[in-house]
Amino acid sequence: MNAYRSQPSLAMRLIRGIGDSIAVPRRGAGRLCILNYHRVLAAPDPMLKDEPALGTFRWQMQLLADGFNVLSLQDALAALASGRLPPRAVCITFDDGYRSLHDLALPVLREFRLPATVFVTTGYLGSGNMWNERIIDSVRRLPNGPLDLGRFGLPSVTLASRDQRRQLLQDLTQRVKYLPPDERLALTGELEELAGGAAAESLMLTPDMIRALAAGGIEIGAHTVSHPILSRVDDATARFEIEQCKHDLEAITGSRVRYFAYPNGKPGLDFDQRHAAMAKAAGYDAAFSTAAGAASGRDDMFQLPRSSPWDATPMLYAVRLLRWLA
Repeated sequence: MNAYRSQPSLAMRLIRGIGDSIAVPRRGAGRLCILNYHRVLAAPDPMLKDEPALGTFRWQMQLLADGFNVLSLQDALAALASGRLPPRAVCITFDDGYRSLHDLALPVLREFRLPATVFVTTGYLGSGNMWNERIIDSVRRLPNGPLDLGRFGLPSVTLASRDQRRQLLQDLTQRVKYLPPDERLALTGELEELAGGAAAESLMLTPDMIRALAAGGIEIGAHTVSHPILSRVDDATARFEIEQCKHDLEAITGSRVRYFAYPNGKPGLDFDQRHAAMAKAAGYDAAFSTAAGAASGRDDMFQLPRSSPWDATPMLYAVRLLRWLA
C-alpha cells in the first residue's frame, strides 16, 4: 500500500478533539464503531440510494483516515477485550461479497492504508447473483404498464416512473426476504420471467478475487452459503450454512476464517442465541449483527453490533460516528 500522509484540517482537528474527549479510559469502557457496507457503485444509482458511489466512498475513507483510528477487526477486538481501545476506534466491513470491493473499494482502501473485512456468501462466487440482486435487475427491466403481483402477495401496480419502481423494489424485497429459501428462489425466478429472463452478468467476487483481497490485507469473513434468514430455517440447515461457509473460504484462502456475520443481522428477528452458539461451536472468534451503535467490552462477542453509515456530507457522517462512540 502507498503511504498516506495528511495535514489535518481545522474540522478534522475538531473531530479528533471531540473523539478524544468522549474516550473513557476505564477497563472495558472503550467503544468501537464497526461500519457495515455492502458494495461501492461506479456511479450514483437512483435504485440504490443507500449504496455509496465511488466518489462518496472515497471521501468517507479519507475522513476515517484523517479523523479516526481505523483498526483491523483482529486488532480491534483484542483491544476491546483488554480495555485498551484507542479513542475514535473504527473498523470497516463489507457484506455479501460484491466484486466492486475488489474492483473499486480496494484501490481506495490501499490509498489511505485502511484495513477492512469482507463477509462473503460463498454460494454465488464467480457466477450468478444473490436473490436480492435478481429482484433489483428484474424491477429495472419490467415494462411500463399494469403489473399483476398477486402471486407475490402484493397488490397490482402500474409502473410509469422511477419512484414507482423504487417503491416496488422495496415492497418485493421486504416480501420475499423472509420466505423459506426454496419459495424465495421460485418467486425470484417468476419475477425474472416477467422481466424477460435472468441477467447474465455476475456481480459477485470470484475465488481468485478473494485470494487477491486476502493477499492485499483484507480479512475474509463468512456470511453463510446462500444468505438465508437463519431464524426461518431449521437448525440443521442453519448449522450447515454457518459451518460450510467457513470451510469453503478456508479452502480458497488457505487461512483460518475467524469471523462470521449473520445475514440481515437483526438480533431476535433474523437470528437468536441458538445461532450465536452455532457460530461459536463452528470455531469462529466473534460474530456480528446489524444492530445500530458501537460495540463495548460488555457486549456478547457473538452478537457484536455493526452500523451502516448513510449521511450525505462529511461533517454529518463524522458526527454520527462520534454519537455512536459516545
